[in-house]
Amino acid sequence: MQFSLLGVDGEHHSLSSLAGQTATAVVFIGNGCPTVRAYEDRLRVLQDAHRSAGVRVVAINANNPHLSPPDTFSEMVKRATERKFNFPYLKDADGAVAKRFGAICTPHAFVLDGELNVVYSGRIDDSRVGDKITSRDLDNVLADLVAGRPVAVRRTDPFGCGIVW
Repeated sequence: MQFSLLGVDGEHHSLSSLAGQTATAVVFIGNGCPTVRAYEDRLRVLQDAHRSAGVRVVAINANNPHLSPPDTFSEMVKRATERKFNFPYLKDADGAVAKRFGAICTPHAFVLDGELNVVYSGRIDDSRVGDKITSRDLDNVLADLVAGRPVAVRRTDPFGCGIVW
């Protein structure tokens, strides 16, 4: 799953350079997707809540900017700045990393353990609408890893906007 992708900070980043000691949540997102927009604050909160426990959130945009103008690199930089992302935001220019992970939509979350093995794939939680959430799937997986427990739920069905290849 290794990669080297350009971040909105102008630097190239690899998975190993970004990995958290306990877990790494790799979330494929897109700027124009209303579902992703509903989750941006939740991703910031997740990063803040788990940072001290060795968890890192990494967002990757694999949308083709020629077919989805909100997903150009300059628009990514603008979005990350406006929304005060507290996690790396990277551009997967040819979609190869998303394809290797098996990402099918935005948002689609993958959690890697401290050894960089994928231990979860799926949704962030079960509702775009914050007060209707009944299962905080991504948070639960991270809590399991932080506590040293086996991941209770390893897969859920993601929902959102299709990745624009």
